[in-house]
Amino acid sequence: MTARTHAAITAATAPVRPPVPVLELQNVSKVYPGSPPVRALDDVSLAVRAGELAAIVGPSGSGKSTLLHLAGTLDRPTTGTVRVTGIDAAAITDRQVSGLRASRIGFVFQQFFLAEHQSVLGNVVDGLLYIGVRRGQRRQLALDALDRVGLIRKAHARPTQLSGGERQRVAIARAIAGGPPVVLADEPTGNLDSATGAAILALLEELNQQGTTVLIITHDHAVAARTRRRIEVLDGHIITDTAAVAATSHRAADSSAPAWQE
Repeated sequence: MTARTHAAITAATAPVRPPVPVLELQNVSKVYPGSPPVRALDDVSLAVRAGELAAIVGPSGSGKSTLLHLAGTLDRPTTGTVRVTGIDAAAITDRQVSGLRASRIGFVFQQFFLAEHQSVLGNVVDGLLYIGVRRGQRRQLALDALDRVGLIRKAHARPTQLSGGERQRVAIARAIAGGPPVVLADEPTGNLDSATGAAILALLEELNQQGTTVLIITHDHAVAARTRRRIEVLDGHIITDTAAVAATSHRAADSSAPAWQE
């Protein structure tokens, strides 16, 4: 038996490891100090696979926004583990967490958070400042992202000249310009009328079809119904998950040192 044949047999018979979830929370709790303390999340476990389109749904105060902040590494859990593309956020420095967040998670918020003194293009370019993209590449990546959301002709407009739906499209372009594997959208249709909101959801669905994992946080069950997976949160617990994914591997998705570790 040749070495090549032996290697082929070994590869063919080796156990297949499940892919690393792009987002994973394991036994996560979040307690805010007070009298009495507020337990916003209580021993929550959740794994999101690459390519999923999912919604986290629940009423105000249910814990869904806390879950978003923890999954997006905007806050740290009181107990439990949060992993992004297999990387334990508690095992790296704050600077590395910031780099990890900037390069691997795109955020879309209800309030848009656009700089009104900047052009549309400038807002998207600025979103690339913290992920290690060279200055010469930022403009082209931003233009490509605006083209994907249908706003290339508004690149030099100011946010004040745009409709609410167009502003949200700029926010989405900013979120996807760096090519993050995950987009977290927090009530992305909350400030929009129903027709404009439907168009924004259609855009997020299109991005998902192109390979981006999209997780929508919403109180609206009609919005959640458009996703393939619905995770319902109430009183800090997940009470329903239409496609629960077992947390399997804690191995990092890429063993090489990415830019955020530098």
